[in-house]
Amino acid sequence: MGFDQARANRIFLPGTYAEGVPHELFRELRTAAPVCWVEEPPVGEWPAGPGYWAVLRHADVKHVLRTPELFSSHLGATQIRDPDSAADLAFARTMMLNQDPPDHARLRRIVAAAFTPRALRELADGIEERAARLVAEVRPLGGTDLVPLAADLPVWTLARIMGVPEQDRQLLVDWSNRVIGYQDADHADSRTADPSGLTALGRAAPAHRPTTRTTPDGRPVNPRSRAALADMFAYAHALAEQPPPGSIVARLREAGLSTAEFETMFFLFGVAGNETLRNGLPGGLYTLLTHPDQHRLLLSRPELTASAVEEMLRHWPPVLDFRRTATRDVELGGRLLRRGDKVVVHHASANRDGTVFPDPDRFDITRSPNDHVSFGYGPHFCLGAQLARLQMAAMLRHLLTGLPGLELAPGAAPRRLVSNFQNGLKDLPVRWRAERR
Repeated sequence: MGFDQARANRIFLPGTYAEGVPHELFRELRTAAPVCWVEEPPVGEWPAGPGYWAVLRHADVKHVLRTPELFSSHLGATQIRDPDSAADLAFARTMMLNQDPPDHARLRRIVAAAFTPRALRELADGIEERAARLVAEVRPLGGTDLVPLAADLPVWTLARIMGVPEQDRQLLVDWSNRVIGYQDADHADSRTADPSGLTALGRAAPAHRPTTRTTPDGRPVNPRSRAALADMFAYAHALAEQPPPGSIVARLREAGLSTAEFETMFFLFGVAGNETLRNGLPGGLYTLLTHPDQHRLLLSRPELTASAVEEMLRHWPPVLDFRRTATRDVELGGRLLRRGDKVVVHHASANRDGTVFPDPDRFDITRSPNDHVSFGYGPHFCLGAQLARLQMAAMLRHLLTGLPGLELAPGAAPRRLVSNFQNGLKDLPVRWRAERR
């Protein structure tokens, strides 16, 4: 099959992913045009963009991610959508995610201590206990929505790392929903935190929340901009006045960061830090429950849990894509990319590349090796990858052992997040054999 521009454009449209990741289309494009031009038409209230080069093969994705001197995170930041103004771009560039070496390495070193093997060992018992408690609380019910259950663990863990009080954890959920789910009407204006249960810091934050989602000229406010997240940053600065000892917020305050660097680092932990597991765990469990042979295998061989986690991440990558910008004219996949062009690597496509993964569409919890790129590659490889794996494994063990007969609820199809960036589920109804009292 030859290249079809209209079909290629579908991989940009957020609505495409509400129906599922277009794996068949990715497979066609990897054969016909593994580096192809994709247009950015208007979507709802969001204006059209200039278009970008989509990178779809595993080897090319790795090449882009490991060569920041050719493909920069800093020039245009890392989201497909361009920042709305020079000020928005300048703010985005202060984030570790949107920097190139050596500046990226400087910020990474500041927070790396939170993810050392020793730090993870200190968190492990608490994560195990929390996962066990979450499962024990729902066990008598016989059924639940697995998405909020699974989302609790990463938010709880990050709140501990950041020093966010227990009462204010739901604010992290709302901020994440607004930023990550802005293309989905169910999440774009998230207000799930009950003010009566928040700390004084938490109750004060909403006063800084923007009252409108449009600019004076009628354009939508970028949900990742400083203006759109004024309430989160007000909370961050208030928390930093008396940060809990040993917390990331305390570490950031001591590191001498600029105001913008502090704010974007809080953003990175509070929003990006929980989304991998929040999307990856429900998606991975959905995959497992829809492959009963693999479900039975894991129940019979729990020693395969670590391998199962890797295959879940490959099969259901929590992040669909990331953007870079070409620093100069460069050839890739037989195409000439010009300096300043947007270049978007599609993890969801690379993870199904048949030249790397035999029988790539098969979900196989024994797969080895499993060279997926769900945590990225190169200098921006996810700093919290091991923490995410630790939490996924803990939650998976307790769900499978603590909820006998776990299965999808009959007739209740899960709803997918409308997003061309995050591969998420909005709900996942499940049931199991409830305990007799």
